[in-house]
Amino acid sequence: MAYRHDPDLEFLGSCTSEELNELVALLTYDKDGEKRYTEGLTTKNSYKRHYPNHSKYWQDIAEEVQLFGGNTFANIFRGGRGVLYKEILCDVCDKLKVNYSKYSSTQKIEDNLFMKILEDAIDKMSPEERAELAREFGIANTGNITGEALTAIFIGVFKAGGFKSYQLTVIIVNAVLKALLGKGLTLAGNAMLMRVASILTGPIGWALTGAWTAIDIAGAAYRVTVPAVIEIAFLRKLSENRAEIARVEQENGL
Repeated sequence: MAYRHDPDLEFLGSCTSEELNELVALLTYDKDGEKRYTEGLTTKNSYKRHYPNHSKYWQDIAEEVQLFGGNTFANIFRGGRGVLYKEILCDVCDKLKVNYSKYSSTQKIEDNLFMKILEDAIDKMSPEERAELAREFGIANTGNITGEALTAIFIGVFKAGGFKSYQLTVIIVNAVLKALLGKGLTLAGNAMLMRVASILTGPIGWALTGAWTAIDIAGAAYRVTVPAVIEIAFLRKLSENRAEIARVEQENGL
């Protein structure tokens, strides 16, 4: 097996098969439902033996991410091994023109990526859409809220961490995956998340259109690594807040 030990991907070993399902799907199939000709995961004995019990072969899933992140010929010279996740994340951030420091933690860079996507989407919104987004997220006095003010509030949410940060991540990831792949996350049972996600889907789609065109031209690998990084960042946020998510969902009967 060519998986490179990667501290930024080890948490995948604690994810359930259901949680890993979307990551496996986007690694192996394109947005039209056709199998990716460059993927190698479905040829693995572990995949054939355990699918859809993805948690049984999470290292092979992580290896597939690393291989997509590396140039095919460079992977050959690395002995068939790909690149570490943080390098892939930074490459994606460069493509999407995210302002970040490579010396920051992986979590911080992922948050910067989410904030760039959200900031671009807010810029595309009308004043009415910004006010609606603010109201749905429980922000008072939304009448004349500016894009800069709304962005600053959401930056504060990410810095604070916890369940609100997780909620915001879910909303962004759902909108991004809908824009890029045609279908979002499964957000069963949470009406607020569904409403806010629907508000963001259009503006995020508009904000990503130009970037996605450039990525499309850049090569097939980016059509995998961009949504894969978005999905992995979501799974990390979920894993970090698992106990708080369970508590809030229990309190709200979700």
